[in-house]
Amino acid sequence: MAQLKKNLLFVMGNLRCGGAEKSLISLLQTIDYNLYNVDLQLFSVEGLFLKQVNSKVTILPEIQEYHYFDMSLSKALFQALNKGRWDIIFNRIIVAYIFKTEKNLSRCEQRVWKCISKCVKKTPKKYDAVFGFLEKSPVYYAVEKVDAIKKIGFIHNDYEKLEMDKNIDFPYFEKLDFIITDSNECKEILVHNFPSFKEKIKIIFNIVSPALIHKLAEETVQEQFPQGLKIVSIGRLENQKGYDFAVDALKIVKEKGIRFHWIILGEGVEKQKLMQQIAKNNLVENVSFVGIKENHYPYIKYANIFMQTSRFEGKSIAIDEAKIVGKPILVTNFSTVNDQITHKETGYITEMNLQSISEGVIELLQNESLRTLLSNNLSKMTLGTESEIEKIYELLL
Repeated sequence: MAQLKKNLLFVMGNLRCGGAEKSLISLLQTIDYNLYNVDLQLFSVEGLFLKQVNSKVTILPEIQEYHYFDMSLSKALFQALNKGRWDIIFNRIIVAYIFKTEKNLSRCEQRVWKCISKCVKKTPKKYDAVFGFLEKSPVYYAVEKVDAIKKIGFIHNDYEKLEMDKNIDFPYFEKLDFIITDSNECKEILVHNFPSFKEKIKIIFNIVSPALIHKLAEETVQEQFPQGLKIVSIGRLENQKGYDFAVDALKIVKEKGIRFHWIILGEGVEKQKLMQQIAKNNLVENVSFVGIKENHYPYIKYANIFMQTSRFEGKSIAIDEAKIVGKPILVTNFSTVNDQITHKETGYITEMNLQSISEGVIELLQNESLRTLLSNNLSKMTLGTESEIEKIYELLL
């Protein structure tokens, strides 16, 4: 008798960009569809990575009510009134007040969910397991709105650096069967904040495939960039990623007379501010913003240095990708960095200040033998994590 497939649901906000989104795409490419039927629930069915979702995945209709909380108040009230959705009108007004008064962005999202939840129906389908694949709303939706035998939530970052209110998270985490994070350091932080859930907190590393990355990296970079050694950074343009550190550090590098060009892949709320900072530091000719690329691996291969000056991370997929491509990597000493980089063996770790970053950049740019050593060391490592999918299967037993 043929074994019945288990029904799985993954929940995510959207697939615009980001490490968690890439991690989800890789997982969905790796899962065994002979054993599982997989649905994907996005709050908004949009994003660069949509085209990369495995064709065997069923993408469910987006959650229409969510959009009322992602548009202007006047537009939301007008549209809700036309549909007679008094529940949305009432809760959208409360959300407007939260947006205005709650200064902590993470706590704001946590509080807003309680209003969104009152307007969103439960899923009609029953699942063997649901995965809230990102902290906050996807986890909350998985807990409150999905009928599933097992409920699993993912935290992709240093929980404390996210500045979330653990009193809001506690009742949700209590209802999860497992809480998944992607590094040893992140697990320790979760255990410290939620000691009563220690047994259900597990580590599953992000799934990356070296064979696929090397193949995609062979494509050609189309843009023409100015002369000089190339520095590449990838990530959302927001405070967490520490681009402002890099801008000030590179001002020092330029003042030393060193030629370089910095290529930034990403979009985000900090772009205008960064462009102003770049202009102020006389770096306009040294920096190119190229936006979000469906295939960013050729840019990593094109680089002489991969630079990531984050304030905090979970386990950075971008760093893992740069390691696979074999690039010299410069990173700041965020709390989880030692899970991925050993200083002057597999990368270069600086302090989180412009002087240390500039000294690291200068050393890597001027010391070709160090760059070669780092690349050679990376080439000897086994960096594929496709086997992590087995840990997912174990959770479903």
